[in-house]
Amino acid sequence: MPSYRMIVLTRPIEGREDEYNKWYNDIHLTEVLGTEGFVAAQRFKLAGGQDSPAPYLAIYEVESDDFPTSFAKLLQRVEEGKIVISSALDVDTAIAAGYEPITERHTA
Repeated sequence: MPSYRMIVLTRPIEGREDEYNKWYNDIHLTEVLGTEGFVAAQRFKLAGGQDSPAPYLAIYEVESDDFPTSFAKLLQRVEEGKIVISSALDVDTAIAAGYEPITERHTA
């Protein structure tokens, strides 16, 4: 089965970073992984380098024959209230996109 990566860049509402991280770590990751095809997730915090549109990154591994359908199922679960979006998340600046591999994985 094809494997995709969904990349999500987010930022908390100013002054609510602890609440945002608690929600994301303790609730949101589990709820997203309850969506068919979403099999793993990991979060990251910006550590330096060039500017980024957001200080937080989540990478989701998605196994699906059709990523757009899997993503639609995720959005449907949000609309149904099965995935709760915290008010501590700045939804206006959030970016989510799916990627498919175009090469084999290279290692050193």
